[in-house]
Amino acid sequence: MQPLVAIVILNFNGRNYLERFLPSVIASTYPNKKIIVADNASIDDSVLFVRSNFPSVEIILNTQNDGFAGGYNWALQHVSADYYVLLNSDVEVTSNWIEPVIELMETDEKVAACQPKLLSYHQPHLFEYAGAGGGWIDSLGYPFSRGRVFDVLEKDEHQYDAVQEVFWATGAAMFVRSKIFHQLNGFDASFFAHQEEIDLCWRMQLEGYKIFVCPKSVVYHVGAGTLPRGGRKVFLNFRNNLMMMSKNLTVAEKLWKLPFRFLLDAISACKGLLTGDTDFFKAIIKAHWAVIVWWLFKKKSYPAKRKPMNLLQGMYHGTIVWQHFVKHKQFFGQIVEKKRG
Repeated sequence: MQPLVAIVILNFNGRNYLERFLPSVIASTYPNKKIIVADNASIDDSVLFVRSNFPSVEIILNTQNDGFAGGYNWALQHVSADYYVLLNSDVEVTSNWIEPVIELMETDEKVAACQPKLLSYHQPHLFEYAGAGGGWIDSLGYPFSRGRVFDVLEKDEHQYDAVQEVFWATGAAMFVRSKIFHQLNGFDASFFAHQEEIDLCWRMQLEGYKIFVCPKSVVYHVGAGTLPRGGRKVFLNFRNNLMMMSKNLTVAEKLWKLPFRFLLDAISACKGLLTGDTDFFKAIIKAHWAVIVWWLFKKKSYPAKRKPMNLLQGMYHGTIVWQHFVKHKQFFGQIVEKKRG
């Protein structure tokens, strides 16, 4: 019998997305599946809408909005399955998107998480920002993807169609073994949203597990569907990235990488100030103060095992800041593949 797959859609005021994209999820051809909408204390009519129009979909209700990280931690305590698929409400799936990923993960029990190819819903010929063709990270902790470097999105010309180990799998459509998710205590709820999936995948690798991308599976992501671009998004990205590095780097790496990152972030903040983007400047300064407070006062959870970043898969040994902004390399293949090949 095929493994049981639970597709869990975390919803917060997402009635429009559920109306548009839930039918494609229900039409998925994988037979042994269940679909669950985990509602994060929405105040719109999305729960009533799902109950009225999609009676086959299970609904579980949270009493407060715990964000992406805390929301999924709460929801998955109530879901029993062999595999979880953490699926954003703003994702349209193809009919056979589940089968290739499960086939891949079933071949090796060390594969803890996997993602499909992520394309743009509005521009389907382009990769989508949130994960594209599989997540990588550079030596200074900057995440990027096969098909996305900073804000540059590549055309999908099947250049990244190979199954490959990566550093992280997108949280927009993340397949994960349920037992490993719970073994590692899920996401770090203090992240609220953004980069918690990278932190989890990093911890998975430190425990000896593997992260893959399976491009035979294709989904289409709207992007920024749950937290629009703005000061809050900038704050969470900068804060969470520094928290993730603080947790997962070795002591020797932290001694120089964290001060250097604070410097680079400060340069970005000043650039924003000079160009009139005061919200960007304030968000980064606020993020830095939040990290310092977190260092000094907050209870922190560190992985049981540590190893240097350069021993992990999907890690670029240089810095994409230099490659992209100084050497003007726009695409993943220009930066990574040629250096590796």
